[in-house]
Amino acid sequence: MFEALQIGESFIGNGANAAHVNTVFGHREGPAGVAWATALATPSQGHVPFVTVLRPSLPVKPLTLFVTKAAPAGDEHGLLIWGPAQAGIAAGVADALAEGVISRAEADSHVVIAAVWVNPAADDAEQVFANNRESVRTALANGAASLPSTDDVIAARNTPFNPFYTPASVGSASHSKD
Repeated sequence: MFEALQIGESFIGNGANAAHVNTVFGHREGPAGVAWATALATPSQGHVPFVTVLRPSLPVKPLTLFVTKAAPAGDEHGLLIWGPAQAGIAAGVADALAEGVISRAEADSHVVIAAVWVNPAADDAEQVFANNRESVRTALANGAASLPSTDDVIAARNTPFNPFYTPASVGSASHSKD
């Protein structure tokens, strides 16, 4: 029997160079491994999952599958995905390993799936790298800690917002059920 999947999320940075990463972390022999292999074997137009490397022929451990959330909008966008975003994801997973968020034993027995958003308007390779590095490390730590807490979710239910939408008015008496 394998432990539960760890699912994490993190949004780091501002503007077009921000990073939004979702992670799935689990044993290679369990559902995470099946999802990892299936995603690698079934690319779709504009979304070609690939093994994340620290440098050519040195994949990060645990083996990490980079899955784009946005199809490359052009050559420059594609280069930001395959270059600094990939390097950031690889470095951030290695950071999580070095910091003990992922154990050395899990480095060889587990896999990571990283769903990564790189904005087509991104224009700063160093910020794309730094934001993705911190976002994946944070997402993995959040998954390990089962964050967010249920109390935080309940407390925020009437005031949702994100970088792409802030409602003029959030919440109402009809939705307030304490």
